Amino acid sequence: MMEFIESVARRAGTEAMKYFKHEKTNRISSKKTVKDLVSTADKAVEKVIIDAIRERYPEHDIYGEESGRSGVSSEYCWVIDPIDGTQSFVKNHPYFSISIALKKNGAAIAGCVYAPALGMMFSGAEGRGAFENGEAIHVSDCGCLENAACSTGFACLRAGLPKNNLPYFNRIVPVIRDIKCCRSAALDLCFVASGRYDASWELCLQEYDIAAGALICRLAGGRVCDLHGGENYPAEGTLSGTPALVEQLLPYFRDQEKSR
Repeated sequence: MMEFIESVARRAGTEAMKYFKHEKTNRISSKKTVKDLVSTADKAVEKVIIDAIRERYPEHDIYGEESGRSGVSSEYCWVIDPIDGTQSFVKNHPYFSISIALKKNGAAIAGCVYAPALGMMFSGAEGRGAFENGEAIHVSDCGCLENAACSTGFACLRAGLPKNNLPYFNRIVPVIRDIKCCRSAALDLCFVASGRYDASWELCLQEYDIAAGALICRLAGGRVCDLHGGENYPAEGTLSGTPALVEQLLPYFRDQEKSR
C-alpha cells in the first residue's frame, strides 16, 4: 500500500510542478476569506490523486480538501491535501507538499507527504515504520527546550479567529533555541519525524492537513497530541515532537488557557 501511495504522490507532484514552473497557467482565487487561497493547481492535483485512487480502489471513501467527502460506506477513507502550503506555492516558495493518508475505521494506517520542489518523499505505514526517500527516519534526541528548534504556523490568524497562536508564540519562543514558520503543516510534522525540527505546534488545522504527517511522525518515534495532551487533534490544536519536549511544552499551553 505504501508503494501505491508513493506512486500516486509522484504523479501528483509532476502535475503540481507544471504549475509551479509556470508551464501551466495557475489561476488563484479566495475561499472563505481573502487570505485563504485556492488555485487551479490545487484542483488539478487533487483530481490526479482521486482518479488514481478511484481506478485502484473504487469502493473506498475519499475526503479531499477541494472536493469534500464522497462515500460513507467503506471502512477505508483516503484523506487528501493536494497542495499543503498554497500560500508558498503561489509565491514560488518550494516549501509546499502533497499529503495523502489512508484511514481504516478512522485511524491512519499508511500515508505519504511529498515535497516535489524539495525532492523529499516522506512515507510510513503501520508495521513498517517511517521513511524519507526510502531511508528509515527517527525523531531527534532533543530533550531540553533551550536546545530545541521548533516550528509553528498562523492559520488561525488567516482565519481571523480571536483565539489564536500569538499568546502561545510569545510564551514559547523566548525559551527555545530557534523557531521556523514555513507554512506546510504536513511537512512540519515530517521535519519533526526526520529530526530537522524537534517540535512543532499549530492551531486551526484540518484533518487533511495532518493525517499523513501525524502518522509518519508517530511511526518515527514522535508524540502527536492536542494542546491539552489528548487525542482531539487537530480540533484542539496539534502538538508534535520528541516525547520529552512535548511534555515540557504542554504546560505553556495549559497555563495560557488558565490566564485567558
